[in-house]
Amino acid sequence: MPKSEKNGGGGEAKKVLRRDPYEVLAVSRNSTDQEIKTAYRKLALKYHPDKNANDPKAADMFKEVTFSYNILSDPDKRRQFDSAGFEAVESDNQELELDLSSLGAFNTMFAALFSKLGVPIKTTVSASVLEEALNGAVPVRPLPLGQTVFRKVEKQCAHFYSVTITETEAEAGIVCRVQSSDKSKFKLLYFDQEGNTGLSLALQDDCTKTGKFTVAGMYFLGFPTYRLDQTLNSMAAAKDPDTAFFKKLDGFQPCEITELKAGTHVFAVYGDNFFKSVSYSIEVLCAAPFSEEKEKLRAVEAQILSKRVDISKFETEYREVLAQFTEMTSRYAQEMQSIDKLLKQRSDIHSSYRVDPPMKRSASRNKSGKGASKEGGEDGHGKDKKSSTRDRPKKNKWFKIHLKADKRKPC
Repeated sequence: MPKSEKNGGGGEAKKVLRRDPYEVLAVSRNSTDQEIKTAYRKLALKYHPDKNANDPKAADMFKEVTFSYNILSDPDKRRQFDSAGFEAVESDNQELELDLSSLGAFNTMFAALFSKLGVPIKTTVSASVLEEALNGAVPVRPLPLGQTVFRKVEKQCAHFYSVTITETEAEAGIVCRVQSSDKSKFKLLYFDQEGNTGLSLALQDDCTKTGKFTVAGMYFLGFPTYRLDQTLNSMAAAKDPDTAFFKKLDGFQPCEITELKAGTHVFAVYGDNFFKSVSYSIEVLCAAPFSEEKEKLRAVEAQILSKRVDISKFETEYREVLAQFTEMTSRYAQEMQSIDKLLKQRSDIHSSYRVDPPMKRSASRNKSGKGASKEGGEDGHGKDKKSSTRDRPKKNKWFKIHLKADKRKPC
């Protein structure tokens, strides 16, 4: 049943009706991820802006199809929508895949700049490439098992390869790997047959950096294998290092196809660079000689799934302890500041106990002391000093007179 949202526009509240994503993509609620992806790609190709340049209805349909797919392709968002509808889904932060071939030179330049700065940009295969494949208008080159081919593909273009396998080889498992030594961006694609010549995109793996190379691979080994989508939640992870750690395994998702049947299969290498071509090597192998590696891969991926569950539980514990730690460190800083303040006050009080009075009092007392000494000099000891100097000649004269008198007396 359609839900409604209220968006402010022109000062008045407008109701925007949203159709059920399952209705938009024409799939049932119990559809598999592969069925949802196939339905989306067909509708996106039908309503793509490149094919409907002056059709606003087609543009709206393309947005609606993309919005619906962004909900149903994410397991968490799909579960939230199934339980609580649109209210449980954050539509503002939906990740869209950009078709670089439709951006134009100016916008492509800006997208390349943001990518260089570390802003993750998720790209999609050009609509023109998908349409040509669906119409059977692409050249397909045979690729024998166990043979490596080196080629260069132009930006937003694709090279198609057909691989024929027997029942024995299909049962043993098939691996397709592509590698670029110049660290170029590319996509490895797998196509289903549509009719006699048409090809429909069924599986896609974006390359990842591994040392000095960028690599992509598809593993059809008869048991569930997984791919790691590193762009998932990458914007949120970029804002918080802790989120980058806890969300690292969220993009570890199962591949929709686990095995190939005997017959001919089509792979493609798509140039995903912004401006330059991509030099690459491609090879398709039978996994029969790699039985030990198959078991190791199965065991390691099982451990990764288990670790993803453990990390999810650990995140809850970590966030609680981190909140307590943040609170404690804040209190630590406050208590340290309080202690330093009290110790300074104590030190100031200790320093006031001394023989010399404080500076201000000392200065005022020195002033009064100088005044008193002046007055004392005038009224007290100063006068005595002056009087004693005046009386000194008189005493000497009296002494001399009596000395002469004593000399005249007869003995």
